[in-house]
Amino acid sequence: MSLNSPAVGPRLTARWIWALIVGSLVACGSPPIEQPQPAQGIDGSQAGPSWLREKSQWQAVRWSELPGWGQDALHEAWVAWLRSCEKPAPVIGAVCGDVRQLSIASDDDKARWLEQRFVPYRITERDGRLPEGLMTGYYEPMMQASRVPTDTHRTALHQTPIGWRSGEAGPTRAQFDTDASAQRSLQGRALVWLKDPIDALIVQIQGSGRFVVTEPDGSQRSVRLAFAGHNGQTYQSIGRWLLDQRLTSDVSWDGIKAWVAANPHRLTELLHVNPRVVFFQEEPLSAVDAMFGPRGAQGVPLTPWRSIAVDRGSIPYGTPVWLSTQGPGLRANKLVMAQDTGGAIVGAVRVDYFTGWGGWNDPAYTVAAQLKQPVRVWALWPR
Repeated sequence: MSLNSPAVGPRLTARWIWALIVGSLVACGSPPIEQPQPAQGIDGSQAGPSWLREKSQWQAVRWSELPGWGQDALHEAWVAWLRSCEKPAPVIGAVCGDVRQLSIASDDDKARWLEQRFVPYRITERDGRLPEGLMTGYYEPMMQASRVPTDTHRTALHQTPIGWRSGEAGPTRAQFDTDASAQRSLQGRALVWLKDPIDALIVQIQGSGRFVVTEPDGSQRSVRLAFAGHNGQTYQSIGRWLLDQRLTSDVSWDGIKAWVAANPHRLTELLHVNPRVVFFQEEPLSAVDAMFGPRGAQGVPLTPWRSIAVDRGSIPYGTPVWLSTQGPGLRANKLVMAQDTGGAIVGAVRVDYFTGWGGWNDPAYTVAAQLKQPVRVWALWPR
Protein backbone atom coordinates (compact mmCIF):
# COMPACT_ATOMS: atom_id res chain seq x y z
CA MET A 1 0.00 0.00 0.00
CA SER A 2 1.09 3.59 -0.50
CA LEU A 3 2.31 5.37 2.59
CA ASN A 4 0.73 8.54 1.31
CA SER A 5 -2.73 6.97 1.48
CA PRO A 6 -5.48 8.53 3.63
CA ALA A 7 -5.15 5.62 6.05
CA VAL A 8 -1.85 6.93 7.37
CA GLY A 9 -1.74 10.59 6.47
CA PRO A 10 -3.95 12.19 9.17
CA ARG A 11 -1.50 11.38 11.96
CA LEU A 12 0.97 13.94 10.61
CA THR A 13 -0.93 17.23 10.60
CA ALA A 14 0.48 20.76 10.45
CA ARG A 15 -1.03 21.44 13.86
CA TRP A 16 1.15 18.80 15.45
CA ILE A 17 4.23 19.91 13.52
CA TRP A 18 3.71 23.43 14.83
CA ALA A 19 3.25 22.11 18.35
CA LEU A 20 6.63 20.50 18.10
CA ILE A 21 8.29 23.67 16.81
CA VAL A 22 7.04 25.90 19.61
CA GLY A 23 7.37 23.20 22.27
CA SER A 24 10.28 22.76 24.62
CA LEU A 25 12.67 20.99 22.28
CA VAL A 26 16.20 20.55 23.50
CA ALA A 27 18.62 23.09 22.05
CA CYS A 28 20.85 21.73 19.33
CA GLY A 29 24.60 21.73 19.35
CA SER A 30 26.97 18.84 19.98
CA PRO A 31 30.75 18.50 19.91
CA PRO A 32 32.03 17.36 16.52
CA ILE A 33 33.17 13.79 16.04
CA GLU A 34 35.89 12.43 13.84
CA GLN A 35 34.76 12.10 10.25
CA PRO A 36 34.93 8.65 8.62
CA GLN A 37 38.11 7.99 6.65
CA PRO A 38 38.31 7.86 2.83
CA ALA A 39 37.97 4.38 1.38
CA GLN A 40 39.35 2.62 -1.67
CA GLY A 41 37.51 0.63 -4.26
CA ILE A 42 37.51 -3.15 -4.40
CA ASP A 43 40.44 -3.11 -6.84
CA GLY A 44 42.51 -0.81 -4.60
CA SER A 45 41.87 2.33 -6.64
CA GLN A 46 40.30 5.43 -5.15
CA ALA A 47 36.55 4.84 -5.24
CA GLY A 48 35.65 8.49 -5.51
CA PRO A 49 34.13 10.33 -2.56
CA SER A 50 33.45 7.54 -0.10
CA TRP A 51 33.68 6.87 3.61
CA LEU A 52 34.32 3.79 5.67
CA ARG A 53 32.30 3.07 8.76
CA GLU A 54 32.55 0.12 11.11
CA LYS A 55 30.22 -2.11 9.07
CA SER A 56 29.61 -0.27 5.81
CA GLN A 57 31.02 1.94 3.10
CA TRP A 58 29.28 5.15 2.05
CA GLN A 59 29.69 6.07 -1.62
CA ALA A 60 28.75 9.60 -2.70
CA VAL A 61 26.20 9.82 -5.53
CA ARG A 62 24.27 12.54 -7.36
CA TRP A 63 20.84 13.52 -6.09
CA SER A 64 19.39 12.40 -9.40
CA GLU A 65 20.44 8.83 -8.56
CA LEU A 66 17.99 8.64 -5.64
CA PRO A 67 14.87 6.82 -6.91
CA GLY A 68 11.84 9.08 -6.63
CA TRP A 69 13.77 12.10 -5.35
CA GLY A 70 11.57 15.18 -5.51
CA GLN A 71 8.31 13.24 -5.19
CA ASP A 72 8.16 12.59 -1.44
CA ALA A 73 6.00 14.42 1.11
CA LEU A 74 9.01 15.82 2.97
CA HIS A 75 6.84 17.64 5.53
CA GLU A 76 5.92 14.24 6.95
CA ALA A 77 9.58 13.29 7.34
CA TRP A 78 10.19 16.65 9.04
CA VAL A 79 8.04 15.52 11.98
CA ALA A 80 10.47 12.65 12.63
CA TRP A 81 13.47 14.94 12.09
CA LEU A 82 12.17 17.41 14.68
CA ARG A 83 11.89 14.57 17.16
CA SER A 84 15.51 13.61 16.45
CA CYS A 85 16.50 17.19 17.24
CA GLU A 86 15.32 16.63 20.81
CA LYS A 87 18.41 14.41 21.20
CA PRO A 88 20.73 15.95 18.62
CA ALA A 89 23.33 13.55 17.31
CA PRO A 90 26.92 14.63 16.64
CA VAL A 91 27.42 16.44 13.29
CA ILE A 92 23.77 15.99 12.25
CA GLY A 93 22.60 17.96 15.29
CA ALA A 94 24.31 21.09 13.96
CA VAL A 95 21.58 21.55 11.33
CA CYS A 96 18.67 21.35 13.79
CA GLY A 97 18.21 25.13 13.79
CA ASP A 98 17.61 25.06 10.05
CA VAL A 99 15.37 22.02 10.37
CA ARG A 100 13.09 23.90 12.76
CA GLN A 101 13.01 27.03 10.59
CA LEU A 102 12.06 24.95 7.55
CA SER A 103 9.15 23.23 9.31
CA ILE A 104 6.55 25.42 7.61
CA ALA A 105 8.44 25.72 4.32
CA SER A 106 7.22 23.99 1.17
CA ASP A 107 8.45 20.56 0.22
CA ASP A 108 10.30 22.15 -2.72
CA ASP A 109 12.15 24.49 -0.34
CA LYS A 110 13.02 21.57 1.92
CA ALA A 111 14.37 19.63 -1.06
CA ARG A 112 16.51 22.57 -2.23
CA TRP A 113 17.94 23.00 1.27
CA LEU A 114 18.84 19.32 1.43
CA GLU A 115 20.54 19.50 -1.96
CA GLN A 116 22.60 22.51 -0.84
CA ARG A 117 23.57 21.30 2.62
CA PHE A 118 23.85 17.51 2.28
CA VAL A 119 25.55 14.84 0.20
CA PRO A 120 23.70 11.57 -0.50
CA TYR A 121 25.78 8.42 0.08
CA ARG A 122 24.76 5.01 -1.17
CA ILE A 123 25.31 2.57 1.68
CA THR A 124 27.10 -0.61 0.63
CA GLU A 125 28.97 -3.48 2.20
CA ARG A 126 32.33 -2.44 3.60
CA ASP A 127 34.15 -3.82 0.55
CA GLY A 128 32.00 -1.69 -1.75
CA ARG A 129 29.67 -4.43 -2.98
CA LEU A 130 26.17 -3.19 -3.79
CA PRO A 131 23.77 -5.93 -2.73
CA GLU A 132 20.20 -5.07 -1.89
CA GLY A 133 19.65 -5.22 1.84
CA LEU A 134 16.78 -6.62 3.89
CA MET A 135 13.79 -4.62 5.07
CA THR A 136 11.35 -5.85 7.71
CA GLY A 137 8.66 -4.04 9.69
CA TYR A 138 7.64 -3.57 13.29
CA TYR A 139 4.73 -1.91 15.02
CA GLU A 140 3.14 -1.19 18.40
CA PRO A 141 0.28 -3.62 19.18
CA MET A 142 -2.96 -2.28 20.67
CA MET A 143 -4.71 -4.67 23.06
CA GLN A 144 -7.15 -4.99 25.93
CA ALA A 145 -5.70 -5.92 29.33
CA SER A 146 -6.59 -6.32 32.98
CA ARG A 147 -4.69 -4.81 35.89
CA VAL A 148 -5.22 -7.97 37.95
CA PRO A 149 -5.40 -11.64 37.01
CA THR A 150 -8.86 -12.99 36.25
CA ASP A 151 -10.38 -16.25 35.06
CA THR A 152 -9.76 -15.10 31.47
CA HIS A 153 -6.64 -12.91 31.84
CA ARG A 154 -3.89 -15.17 33.11
CA THR A 155 -0.72 -14.16 31.23
CA ALA A 156 1.32 -11.29 32.68
CA LEU A 157 3.72 -8.75 31.23
CA HIS A 158 6.26 -7.81 33.90
CA GLN A 159 8.52 -5.07 35.09
CA THR A 160 12.19 -6.01 35.43
CA PRO A 161 12.65 -8.75 38.05
CA ILE A 162 13.85 -8.05 41.55
CA GLY A 163 17.65 -8.05 41.59
CA TRP A 164 17.85 -7.91 37.79
CA ARG A 165 21.06 -6.53 36.29
CA SER A 166 21.09 -5.26 32.73
CA GLY A 167 23.34 -7.21 30.42
CA GLU A 168 23.49 -10.36 32.55
CA ALA A 169 21.97 -13.64 31.41
CA GLY A 170 19.00 -14.42 33.63
CA PRO A 171 16.50 -17.27 33.81
CA THR A 172 15.04 -18.52 30.55
CA ARG A 173 11.34 -18.36 29.73
CA ALA A 174 11.00 -22.00 30.79
CA GLN A 175 12.76 -21.31 34.09
CA PHE A 176 10.46 -18.36 34.84
CA ASP A 177 7.56 -20.80 34.37
CA THR A 178 8.97 -23.67 36.45
CA ASP A 179 11.75 -22.56 38.80
CA ALA A 180 10.63 -21.31 42.23
CA SER A 181 13.53 -18.88 42.63
CA ALA A 182 12.95 -17.35 39.18
CA GLN A 183 9.24 -17.07 39.90
CA ARG A 184 9.89 -15.25 43.19
CA SER A 185 11.89 -12.60 41.31
CA LEU A 186 8.70 -11.71 39.40
CA GLN A 187 6.34 -11.63 42.37
CA GLY A 188 4.55 -8.30 42.52
CA ARG A 189 6.14 -7.20 39.23
CA ALA A 190 3.19 -7.81 36.88
CA LEU A 191 2.04 -4.68 35.05
CA VAL A 192 -0.95 -6.04 33.11
CA TRP A 193 -2.58 -9.40 32.38
CA LEU A 194 -3.63 -10.61 28.91
CA LYS A 195 -6.03 -13.26 27.68
CA ASP A 196 -3.78 -14.82 25.07
CA PRO A 197 -0.20 -16.01 25.75
CA ILE A 198 0.61 -15.55 22.05
CA ASP A 199 -0.47 -11.90 22.30
CA ALA A 200 1.93 -11.49 25.23
CA LEU A 201 4.72 -12.96 23.11
CA ILE A 202 3.87 -10.59 20.24
CA VAL A 203 4.22 -7.59 22.56
CA GLN A 204 7.58 -8.87 23.76
CA ILE A 205 8.83 -9.38 20.21
CA GLN A 206 7.65 -5.92 19.10
CA GLY A 207 9.17 -4.36 22.23
CA SER A 208 6.22 -2.20 23.30
CA GLY A 209 2.44 -2.06 23.29
CA ARG A 210 -0.60 0.12 23.94
CA PHE A 211 -3.29 -1.17 26.24
CA VAL A 212 -6.77 -0.26 27.38
CA VAL A 213 -6.41 -1.49 30.96
CA THR A 214 -9.38 -2.42 33.12
CA GLU A 215 -8.60 -1.41 36.70
CA PRO A 216 -9.87 -3.33 39.78
CA ASP A 217 -12.73 -0.82 40.22
CA GLY A 218 -13.90 -1.41 36.65
CA SER A 219 -12.58 1.87 35.22
CA GLN A 220 -10.41 1.86 32.12
CA ARG A 221 -7.41 3.87 31.04
CA SER A 222 -4.93 3.82 28.18
CA VAL A 223 -1.27 3.15 28.91
CA ARG A 224 1.88 2.23 27.04
CA LEU A 225 4.26 -0.51 28.09
CA ALA A 226 7.71 0.48 26.82
CA PHE A 227 10.78 -1.73 26.55
CA ALA A 228 12.84 -1.84 29.75
CA GLY A 229 15.21 -4.74 29.04
CA HIS A 230 15.33 -8.50 28.60
CA ASN A 231 16.68 -11.54 30.36
CA GLY A 232 19.87 -11.75 28.31
CA GLN A 233 18.86 -14.88 26.46
CA THR A 234 19.12 -15.24 22.68
CA TYR A 235 15.88 -14.75 20.78
CA GLN A 236 14.59 -17.82 18.93
CA SER A 237 11.73 -17.69 16.43
CA ILE A 238 8.73 -19.89 17.19
CA GLY A 239 7.73 -19.57 13.53
CA ARG A 240 11.09 -20.99 12.46
CA TRP A 241 10.65 -23.87 14.92
CA LEU A 242 7.19 -24.68 13.57
CA LEU A 243 8.58 -24.78 10.03
CA ASP A 244 11.59 -26.88 11.01
CA GLN A 245 9.31 -29.36 12.81
CA ARG A 246 7.02 -29.39 9.75
CA LEU A 247 4.06 -28.67 11.99
CA THR A 248 2.59 -25.91 9.81
CA SER A 249 3.47 -23.93 6.72
CA ASP A 250 1.59 -20.79 7.84
CA VAL A 251 3.75 -18.95 10.37
CA SER A 252 1.88 -15.67 10.26
CA TRP A 253 0.52 -14.76 13.68
CA ASP A 254 -2.92 -15.83 12.50
CA GLY A 255 -1.45 -19.13 11.38
CA ILE A 256 0.42 -19.65 14.66
CA LYS A 257 -2.73 -18.92 16.67
CA ALA A 258 -4.66 -21.39 14.52
CA TRP A 259 -2.03 -24.07 15.17
CA VAL A 260 -2.19 -23.40 18.94
CA ALA A 261 -6.00 -23.63 18.86
CA ALA A 262 -5.68 -27.05 17.24
CA ASN A 263 -2.83 -28.14 19.56
CA PRO A 264 -3.46 -26.47 22.95
CA HIS A 265 -1.49 -29.20 24.76
CA ARG A 266 1.68 -27.99 22.95
CA LEU A 267 1.35 -24.27 23.77
CA THR A 268 3.91 -24.34 26.60
CA GLU A 269 6.34 -26.31 24.45
CA LEU A 270 5.98 -23.72 21.70
CA LEU A 271 6.49 -20.73 24.01
CA HIS A 272 9.59 -22.27 25.59
CA VAL A 273 11.24 -22.43 22.15
CA ASN A 274 12.04 -18.74 22.64
CA PRO A 275 14.08 -18.36 25.87
CA ARG A 276 14.10 -14.55 25.71
CA VAL A 277 11.72 -12.66 28.01
CA VAL A 278 11.24 -8.91 27.60
CA PHE A 279 10.43 -6.62 30.54
CA PHE A 280 8.56 -3.32 30.42
CA GLN A 281 7.96 -0.02 32.13
CA GLU A 282 4.56 1.65 32.14
CA GLU A 283 4.14 5.10 30.62
CA PRO A 284 1.04 7.31 30.43
CA LEU A 285 -0.40 8.22 27.04
CA SER A 286 -1.10 11.93 26.81
CA ALA A 287 -2.69 13.39 23.68
CA VAL A 288 0.76 14.22 22.26
CA ASP A 289 2.30 10.90 23.33
CA ALA A 290 -0.50 9.10 21.53
CA MET A 291 0.51 10.76 18.24
CA PHE A 292 3.88 8.97 18.27
CA GLY A 293 5.28 5.55 18.95
CA PRO A 294 7.50 4.46 21.82
CA ARG A 295 10.96 5.92 22.29
CA GLY A 296 13.55 4.28 20.10
CA ALA A 297 17.18 3.65 20.96
CA GLN A 298 18.05 7.26 20.06
CA GLY A 299 15.83 8.30 22.96
CA VAL A 300 13.12 10.04 20.92
CA PRO A 301 9.56 8.90 20.08
CA LEU A 302 9.20 7.05 16.80
CA THR A 303 7.12 8.53 13.99
CA PRO A 304 4.82 6.17 12.06
CA TRP A 305 6.03 5.45 8.52
CA ARG A 306 9.09 7.72 8.97
CA SER A 307 11.29 6.04 11.61
CA ILE A 308 13.60 3.08 11.02
CA ALA A 309 15.78 0.82 13.12
CA VAL A 310 19.32 0.30 11.83
CA ASP A 311 22.67 -1.18 12.76
CA ARG A 312 24.61 1.64 14.45
CA GLY A 313 27.83 0.25 13.01
CA SER A 314 26.49 1.18 9.59
CA ILE A 315 24.25 4.24 10.16
CA PRO A 316 24.45 6.59 13.20
CA TYR A 317 21.29 7.52 15.08
CA GLY A 318 19.72 10.74 13.85
CA THR A 319 20.84 10.27 10.25
CA PRO A 320 18.30 11.17 7.55
CA VAL A 321 18.07 8.20 5.17
CA TRP A 322 16.59 7.93 1.69
CA LEU A 323 14.91 4.55 1.40
CA SER A 324 13.82 2.72 -1.75
CA THR A 325 11.94 -0.56 -1.67
CA GLN A 326 9.72 -2.18 -4.28
CA GLY A 327 8.25 -5.40 -2.97
CA PRO A 328 4.96 -7.16 -2.33
CA GLY A 329 4.55 -5.64 1.14
CA LEU A 330 5.45 -2.05 0.31
CA ARG A 331 6.46 0.15 -2.63
CA ALA A 332 8.08 3.37 -1.46
CA ASN A 333 10.79 5.95 -2.15
CA LYS A 334 10.98 8.27 0.84
CA LEU A 335 12.93 10.12 3.51
CA VAL A 336 13.08 8.40 6.91
CA MET A 337 15.12 8.87 10.11
CA ALA A 338 17.44 6.34 11.76
CA GLN A 339 16.15 6.41 15.33
CA ASP A 340 16.17 2.86 16.66
CA THR A 341 17.94 -0.49 16.60
CA GLY A 342 17.18 -4.10 17.45
CA GLY A 343 18.86 -7.40 18.24
CA ALA A 344 18.12 -8.78 14.77
CA ILE A 345 18.95 -5.55 12.93
CA VAL A 346 22.52 -6.33 11.96
CA GLY A 347 24.41 -5.51 8.77
CA ALA A 348 25.36 -2.71 6.39
CA VAL A 349 21.97 -2.52 4.66
CA ARG A 350 19.48 -3.76 7.24
CA VAL A 351 16.30 -1.78 7.94
CA ASP A 352 13.38 -2.36 10.30
CA TYR A 353 10.54 -0.02 9.40
CA PHE A 354 8.22 1.37 12.09
CA THR A 355 4.65 1.34 10.78
CA GLY A 356 2.84 2.78 13.80
CA TRP A 357 0.28 1.11 16.07
CA GLY A 358 -2.95 -0.80 15.76
CA GLY A 359 -4.85 -4.04 16.07
CA TRP A 360 -5.03 -7.08 13.82
CA ASN A 361 -6.80 -5.37 10.91
CA ASP A 362 -5.00 -2.01 10.98
CA PRO A 363 -2.39 -1.00 8.36
CA ALA A 364 0.33 -0.80 11.03
CA TYR A 365 -0.02 -4.52 11.67
CA THR A 366 -0.81 -5.73 8.15
CA VAL A 367 2.11 -3.89 6.55
CA ALA A 368 4.63 -4.79 9.28
CA ALA A 369 3.57 -8.43 9.27
CA GLN A 370 4.24 -8.93 5.57
CA LEU A 371 7.41 -6.85 5.19
CA LYS A 372 10.41 -8.98 4.29
CA GLN A 373 11.83 -7.65 1.07
CA PRO A 374 14.87 -6.02 -0.57
CA VAL A 375 15.76 -2.41 0.16
CA ARG A 376 18.33 0.17 -0.93
CA VAL A 377 19.36 3.06 1.32
CA TRP A 378 21.27 6.31 1.03
CA ALA A 379 22.52 8.30 4.03
CA LEU A 380 22.22 12.09 3.77
CA TRP A 381 25.23 13.70 5.46
CA PRO A 382 26.09 17.41 5.91
CA ARG A 383 28.69 18.85 3.54
